[in-house]
Amino acid sequence: MPGLDYAALFAATPSPYLVLGPDLVIVEVNQAYLDATRRTREDLIGQHIFEAFPDNPADPEADGVRNLNASLHRVLVTREPDTMALQKYDIPLAGFFGAFEERWWSPINTPILRPDGSVAWIIHRVEDVTAYVQTHSSGGAPPSKQLTEREALEAELYARARELQRLNDELRQAHTRERQVAVALQEAMLQSPDLAQHENVAVRYLPATGSLNVCGDWYDVVDLPGGRFAVAVGDVVGHGLEAAAVMGMLRSALSAAIRALERPSQALEVLGLYARSVEGALNTTAVKALIDTNSCLIIYSNAGHPPAVLVHPDGGCDLLNHATDPPLGARPQHIPRPQAVQPYTPGDTLVVYTDGLIERRGEDIEEGLHRLTDALSRHSTLSPERLADALLAQLGVVGGARDDIALVIVRL
Repeated sequence: MPGLDYAALFAATPSPYLVLGPDLVIVEVNQAYLDATRRTREDLIGQHIFEAFPDNPADPEADGVRNLNASLHRVLVTREPDTMALQKYDIPLAGFFGAFEERWWSPINTPILRPDGSVAWIIHRVEDVTAYVQTHSSGGAPPSKQLTEREALEAELYARARELQRLNDELRQAHTRERQVAVALQEAMLQSPDLAQHENVAVRYLPATGSLNVCGDWYDVVDLPGGRFAVAVGDVVGHGLEAAAVMGMLRSALSAAIRALERPSQALEVLGLYARSVEGALNTTAVKALIDTNSCLIIYSNAGHPPAVLVHPDGGCDLLNHATDPPLGARPQHIPRPQAVQPYTPGDTLVVYTDGLIERRGEDIEEGLHRLTDALSRHSTLSPERLADALLAQLGVVGGARDDIALVIVRL
């Protein structure tokens, strides 16, 4: 709104607010927060939040830092607000080294996003409910006091909030155990022994945000006779353990097929036939590229997948889109798949990826491809490892995206 002084509005807001950077360093604070914590701006600005407000070492059950840290990192990953249950989070007494004051807080953490979707700041809002908790906790009120109906309801709500927090903690612990099992399963299925022989190849795997860290995307690198090798990425429809299980079967089948047939089109034909017998495998997309280092040729075939990109040192980009066919099982009858050949010059870079890297909701895929080639042009001279990191950063998916991402970058 024109003429509105937002800085004065923030300073005068009656609820306590902190503004944190993505590194959890305090960058701004309003007067209500200073009043609630008995601090000055000089005490807080530039401090990491957990250096300014550590756990109370005298309380063996103190979990304020752990709970708040988990909430803030959920905000960074999901880019969604996170409302915390009522927290006991004692704060150091100003001017008294090692002394803490009991405090109870009701916090909400809200991200402020940059245009590219990454988190620029986190607004940490709290309400200090210490006086209420101390009054209504067990033994906190005189025995003779009769609670009003409203006070009784508030006390009940407080008790329920604490119970919900306990149950939520148990669910998170169970989720952590399930996630550890899922991650171990995914890592086992993505094992690519031949990858260790290629220092010129970088791979990245990012599951969809909010998932168990398992997904239906895959990558693979396979060495072949005569100094040749093949790379592949694929994308099974869906997320989670079921998609990951299908992914494991298809990935293994494609790896075996390329070793036996050594033609990407034939390998994808075999994979398509196999996919018809695997529940959940239909409409999987994949691209297979064979790199012949002796003749400097890329031989590739594509089953409904976004096109690979050949990047030249001068920043020029060629889309490998001359052998594109429907996804696995999309046709009612078997038809041989196309194959194309692309020459390359040593020093070029081949980039294959899954659609989570470029697709955005409500946006045409051509926009995503343009964004990808623009980023590759800007960073074409970087090493594969640095290029992978720069690409994820510029496309705003370092912490993952709504869809899974698999990425392979090969310096030829």
